[in-house]
Amino acid sequence: MVTRTKAYPNIAIPPGEFLLEEIQARGLTQKELARRMGRPINAINEIINGRKAITAETALQLEEVMPEIPARFWLNLETDFQLTKAIINKQANAA
Repeated sequence: MVTRTKAYPNIAIPPGEFLLEEIQARGLTQKELARRMGRPINAINEIINGRKAITAETALQLEEVMPEIPARFWLNLETDFQLTKAIINKQANAA
């Protein structure tokens, strides 16, 4: 029988960090991204700072602004972030 161990990261990286890197690489500001998405700038800032989740609707809006990055990518980043946070919290509570 093969025993497999699960390896999880010990740090949760909010998808907003990747979003910030991407908009900076494109020469966009948060304000310009918000305008193109039709969203308030504070919503974009909260995503970038990890205080607001990327929803399916937001992911589709991001895909419209940056078509080479599919909505699924943004949702996968968000799911991974939430799962990692839950694992870290579970491990902290077990200790």
